[in-house]
Amino acid sequence: MSDGLERRIRQMRSRAAVRAWEYQQRHHAKGVWLRLRRILADAEAAYVIPEGEAERLVVEGFQPEPVGRELEPPKVILFLPADRVAQLTGAREIPVRLEVELLETPALALVRFP
Repeated sequence: MSDGLERRIRQMRSRAAVRAWEYQQRHHAKGVWLRLRRILADAEAAYVIPEGEAERLVVEGFQPEPVGRELEPPKVILFLPADRVAQLTGAREIPVRLEVELLETPALALVRFP
C-alpha cells in the first residue's frame, strides 16, 4: 500500500472516530448547545422576564423547555404567545442569539415564528 493511501485511510478513520464521539455526546453536555441553538432557531423574539413571572407562567400551564434545566445555572425557558408576553411586567426584549445577556438571565420568554 502506498504512503498516500495509508495517510488517507488514517484521516478517514480519525474523522469517523470524531463523528462517532460527537454523535454519542448529543444527549450529554456537548448536546446542550445544539438543543439550545435549536430552540433559539424557533424563536422570533426573546425576552428577559423576572423569575416570579416565570413561576406564575409555569403555574398557568406553560411548560418550561427541558434544555433550560441542563444549563448551569439552570434557566426557565418558556415559549409564550406574543400577546401574553405583552402583558408581562418587567419583560425586556433582547436579541435572539447566544450571547452573554441571554445566558446570564435566569428566566427567558421566547415567541415562536408565526
